[in-house]
Parts: sequence; structure tokens; C-alpha cells
Amino acid sequence: MKRVITLPLRHRGRPGPDGRTGRRRVLDLPLIAWLTLIWVLLWSGPNWVNVLTGAVVAVAVCLAFPLPRVELGLRLRPWGILVLTGSLLHDMYISGVRVTRQIFVGHPHRAAVIAVPLRCRSDLMLAATAVAVSNVPGGSVVEVRRATATVFLHVLDADRPAVLDAARQSVWRLERLVVRAFGTPDEIARVAGPPPAARRGGPGT
Repeated sequence: MKRVITLPLRHRGRPGPDGRTGRRRVLDLPLIAWLTLIWVLLWSGPNWVNVLTGAVVAVAVCLAFPLPRVELGLRLRPWGILVLTGSLLHDMYISGVRVTRQIFVGHPHRAAVIAVPLRCRSDLMLAATAVAVSNVPGGSVVEVRRATATVFLHVLDADRPAVLDAARQSVWRLERLVVRAFGTPDEIARVAGPPPAARRGGPGT
């Protein structure tokens, strides 16, 4: 269990500029221990003076530069993780064979960067979907635009519009599998609906 110490920043009941009351500043004990260890290593000598000085500096850094509270909303769903793993292994094999075939084919293929809007806007689901898509050969995520929940995908074989549509459908399918493996109930309900309309354009286009 993560151990933290909370310190009140203002009196309860006195609203701050954000309209909230009773905000607390958190001292993360594992983070303080880690910063102290780095301080001791920098001074190349594990003695009591360095340890005490490092702890004081670590507490001062945590108070002066508090990290924002992050709500991951992570859920571990065994069946969803199993389905996601099997789907990724299948896609990696099929795409690897397809890319290998393209390498030995004489004519060059036209590449493109396409924009694929996603249904979930949480940072965790955006990052997990981007990682899952990049693990499949034949396409890689070159940018993730958080403001619009859009990933920009580099596609190697973009000679036909049907290939681009298939790439978008593949991203949406992986997003659905990722959310069913790690997402919240609200996110699972969101990916059950139809995908958003694809927007054209992106980096390098």
C-alpha cells in the first residue's frame, strides 16, 4: 500500500481560487525515499549527514513542487486481457507476414499518415491504445493529440482507400479490446457505440 502524508494548505471551509475547500498537499513517502537515495548517490557517500540532508531536500522539493493528483481508473479484467493478448499476437503474426511479403515485392508502396479519432479521452486509454497499435507491424503511431483524442497512424501500404479504412477499423478494434481489458464501465459502454467520423489530415500530409 502506498503511504502518504497529507498536509492542509488552508483552513477548512475557506474556499480557494478554484472554489474548493480543504485542499491537501501530499508527501509521497516512496518518492521521498527515492529522492533521498539519488541525493546520497550523487554525493558518493552513504553517511548519516548525506541521508539526513537528502531527506530534508526531498521533503522541500515535494512541498515546493507538488505533483498533481492522478486518477488512473485502471481495472484489470482477466478475460479482457487474455482476449487482447491473443488478438495482438494474431495481428503481429499476420501483419509481420504481410510486411515481409511487401519487402520482397518489386513495386514500391505509397505510405500515408491518417488521423483516427478515438472514443475514450482518458490519458491511460489513449496511451495504452497507442502502444497496442504500434506493436503491430505495418503501422505506427506518430502522434497522439490529447485535446481531440486522436492518434495519427503511419500506414505503409496506402495504395487503396480500402486499406486506409481497414487501418482505421483496426485501431478502433484495438481500442475496444484495450478498454475491455483495462477500462472503467463507462469507458466500456463508450467503445460499444459506433466509432467517430474519421478526420483527414495529420502530420506530414
